Amino acid sequence: MKITRLLTLIFAFALLFNISCSNDDYDDVIIPAITYENGYFISNEGKFNDKNASVTFVTKNLSFKQDNIYSVNNNNEILGDVLQMIAFNGDNAFLVMNNSNKIVVVNRKNFKKVGEITNQILQPRSMTVANGNLYVTNHDFNTNKYVTVYKASDFSFVKKINFTEPVEKIVEAGGNVFVQNASGGYGNKITYVNTTSNSIQSEITVPNGDINRTISFNSNVYAIAGTATNSYIYKISNTGALIPAETKTLTGIPNATNLQIDNGKFYFSSGNKVYTMSMTSSTVPTTPLLTAVDGGPYNTLYGFSVIDGRIFTSDIKGFTEDSEITVYSALDGSKLVSFKAGRGSNGTFSNQ
Repeated sequence: MKITRLLTLIFAFALLFNISCSNDDYDDVIIPAITYENGYFISNEGKFNDKNASVTFVTKNLSFKQDNIYSVNNNNEILGDVLQMIAFNGDNAFLVMNNSNKIVVVNRKNFKKVGEITNQILQPRSMTVANGNLYVTNHDFNTNKYVTVYKASDFSFVKKINFTEPVEKIVEAGGNVFVQNASGGYGNKITYVNTTSNSIQSEITVPNGDINRTISFNSNVYAIAGTATNSYIYKISNTGALIPAETKTLTGIPNATNLQIDNGKFYFSSGNKVYTMSMTSSTVPTTPLLTAVDGGPYNTLYGFSVIDGRIFTSDIKGFTEDSEITVYSALDGSKLVSFKAGRGSNGTFSNQ
């Protein structure tokens, strides 16, 4: 099992791996066993149709990483084509495999496969968990646009909820589910799904801009939308009410996306510039916290996550080679570390 060292200093190495090593060259350290608790999973979607999706694990102290952990722990089994994102419930991690039309379920501690969900799965985009059920958006960018519902206990199919508009990101807030009806920077609606009846309750339309990212935080929903000149952060209650008084108007920041919340602050990007502002402030930032690699249209900041006071970004290099992950301090934007992950890295997820 190959573990790659990332930083010069190793913190609590013996505690993490419970072994000793006499090799002075730690670039590649052979570790007999590893636990994936208390670290980060990086989802690498792979190149479309190449079936080279993978997951990279990084320790919380950013000292070590292990690539392709699904194959490593499942007898070299191929994960599949286009890993969209990772969701969690209990001891399980759910790998949403878009072009393979399946969700692979693994134990989040050892990454061994425990099952698959394929019933009614078609080009899945996103997943969340609420009220004892799993909710998955399916969108083939043709006529099929729906959310499928499964029991979290045994992954059995419960219901299919059809939509007439695109279904993209899906999040849970206050026990209910919210579906982003916007894709590729087009669309201004979010649908509230009642998880008691598993039916559409209402639609929320944002007044300005097209929605680029929807997230959940502290039982509320936040969506960032943009125009060619300005952007907006909207707050929606867990009962589906838009709260106009808490709208943030980001004057002069066009087409903002990648909304994240960490330590009481909003983080978002416009082009290759990353901005931050307090959630309680109405002052629009005029200077970016950091400027990332410009990967060109659709590829810049393809992966962007803010976790534990760190900003994880990816340069996917046009899907022509492995991605470069750069981690910055969320406090001052200073660079902490860079390392390679798999092809097409699109997100980082904390595994507690």
